[in-house]
Amino acid sequence: MMLNIRNIIPAILFLALTVGCAPAQPKLTSYVNPFVGTATLWDAADLGYEPTHRAWGAESFPGASLPNAMVQVTPVTLFGSGAGYQYEDTVIYAFAHTMMGHWNLGNVPILPFTGTITADNYHSTYSHNNESAKAGYYQVYLERYGINAEMTSTLRCAYHRYTFREKDDKKLLLNLSRVNSRRVGNIKWTFRQESENTFSGSQGSGEAIYFYAIANHPIKSIDSVSVDAERITIVNFVDGERPLELKIGFSYVSVDKARQNLEAEINNKSFADICREADGTWENLLSKIRVSGGTEKQRSTFYSCLYKVFLWPALRSDADGEFTDPQGNVVNKGFRYYTTPAFWDDYRNKDILLGMLTPDVAGDIISSITERAKATGHMPTYFHGDHASTFVTGMYLRGVRNYDADSAYHYMLRNATVENPRARLYLDEYIANGYIAENYVKNPTFATEVDEAKAAVTKTLEYAYDDYAVALLARELGDTDNYRTLMQRSANYKNVFDASTGFMRGRWANGEWVTPFDPAYPYYVFMYREANAWQSTFFAPHDPIGLINLYPDKEAFEQKLDSLYIVPWNGMEVYNMTTFIGQYCHGNQPSHGVTYLYYFIGKQEKCQEKLNLLMDKYYNMGKEGLAYAGMDDAGGLSAWYVLNAIGLYTFSPADPEYLVTVPLFDKTVFTLEDTNQFTISKVGTGTKITGITYDGQQINGYFISHDDLKRGNELVINVE
Repeated sequence: MMLNIRNIIPAILFLALTVGCAPAQPKLTSYVNPFVGTATLWDAADLGYEPTHRAWGAESFPGASLPNAMVQVTPVTLFGSGAGYQYEDTVIYAFAHTMMGHWNLGNVPILPFTGTITADNYHSTYSHNNESAKAGYYQVYLERYGINAEMTSTLRCAYHRYTFREKDDKKLLLNLSRVNSRRVGNIKWTFRQESENTFSGSQGSGEAIYFYAIANHPIKSIDSVSVDAERITIVNFVDGERPLELKIGFSYVSVDKARQNLEAEINNKSFADICREADGTWENLLSKIRVSGGTEKQRSTFYSCLYKVFLWPALRSDADGEFTDPQGNVVNKGFRYYTTPAFWDDYRNKDILLGMLTPDVAGDIISSITERAKATGHMPTYFHGDHASTFVTGMYLRGVRNYDADSAYHYMLRNATVENPRARLYLDEYIANGYIAENYVKNPTFATEVDEAKAAVTKTLEYAYDDYAVALLARELGDTDNYRTLMQRSANYKNVFDASTGFMRGRWANGEWVTPFDPAYPYYVFMYREANAWQSTFFAPHDPIGLINLYPDKEAFEQKLDSLYIVPWNGMEVYNMTTFIGQYCHGNQPSHGVTYLYYFIGKQEKCQEKLNLLMDKYYNMGKEGLAYAGMDDAGGLSAWYVLNAIGLYTFSPADPEYLVTVPLFDKTVFTLEDTNQFTISKVGTGTKITGITYDGQQINGYFISHDDLKRGNELVINVE
């Protein structure tokens, strides 16, 4: 009978990591479940429609990584899927070493095996009963080959351990012709044997990744075979009784740098050593927010979400600080070089949370995007909008300034004033008219192509907020003229408000409203980006009072906001849009900041009722309890939970303040910026906030500033 490795391995590992420590309370890493977000919703009652195909899940990966690391070593159950891994799959094709959750990366796929590779067997079935994961560790039993596979990692290295059956040949497959991208083409790669037990290579063009691997068994031979038009490298090892261990260093500079990273981070350390260090790294990070009270499920959800916040962006510089810049030059600029954040997905909350807990990383991310701006002439954008401005301003106003703020502002201002097809599209039109006109599209649908329509309403709304973010930094840096201009432009959101319908609505080039108009129809790019009028109408986080004043009175606005949660979803099956409360869609970002508008009409408790529902029902969904309401999108959905669970939300992330909500937990101890520790305490039960004090002083309203929190006192939230 096969041992249930899923239960045995974590227990052994936990004992090995904690022996002699005897903590008085559970380690926070014990609450982390890396499988959260890997499952998919299939039930129409959850999704809001009858599915005809797989919906996008959170697209999370369960593999081992460290916070914002270069390496994410994780199983691949389906190439071309969001994170390479889908919980409902039953086959593992490889273990990849880079992953994000957006159909890319998946570099250097390897698979241990025994026997002979043919077209139908270079993969293995597996069971979740013999699979386990914790922060910094992943394990699975490969049934076809009888191999127990374990892996852990450092910032730039992966460590594999494969336990074969007695007398089985030890072999390793490298499928360097594959990555996780949906656009798989002729991938450039190299491979060479370096010594008796060492091999190296590279994969990819443009931003190529290099690797250097050391095995604990000598290499017997290396073969190359073609399977399904893919050239596969097979490394055969000399037999031995010990498990096959593989230490792999990675670099985006060279093979030699990959070797140096391996020597710097693993060298002679054992698998148990690296597991222990990974667990300690995550424990130190998670312990910056310590919660008490709540249920076991809430604590597990909280720390699993906090863990996922820190899986992206990813490191791209080596241990010695060198990296390959956008022009292809190897440089060392004195900061750690990171990938660009998924700004459209996570600017609302996750990027600010990352900066609150790891300001040094946030500053280096700003240095990294500014370095890219120097090569392109504009600050990087991501998918839609121009939200690097929100992140940079939000960090600067919170006191994070370990970067060249003048240079960052220079490129933010260029984005806001000089049209560039890779920055703000249709900027000249936006500046001249105060809004972007929509293209005429005959019979637009949710399948309308990007080049046919502009998503003009969404761009207008988002550019107005981006203008506000740039304006705040302009004011801080003494650029008064641009501050005034941009603040004036920040009111442009009003130019797409149709008072006759009460919705943000598209306009043609002649200024007339787009007709026909159905506010419930979910467009992909026509007028709105991945949303409909209901979900897009309430976006003006820099000017909520101005937004409310567009309606006849507060009662009219309240009725409109209530209707968002009452008017039923029309049952349409549309990518990116899953899980609804009426028209509110928690499965995609455009809805995430809407609920808080109840605060501004004196109905805070109505907001909290919905926040509680979302936290209770829209995480840990599905039959396994492992699904999210929608895509996590590099941690955006996870950060939403983390912030609301402790009672602070980044309503306007560019502003250095937080909206106070009712926490899930009785007490939270938050270590801010590594040194300042403040406490959040909840007194009472219920949804209505009756009073807020900080350091014993009553707070007027519902906002608390970042500077106040840095003083390190107690925030008390009284509720009933």
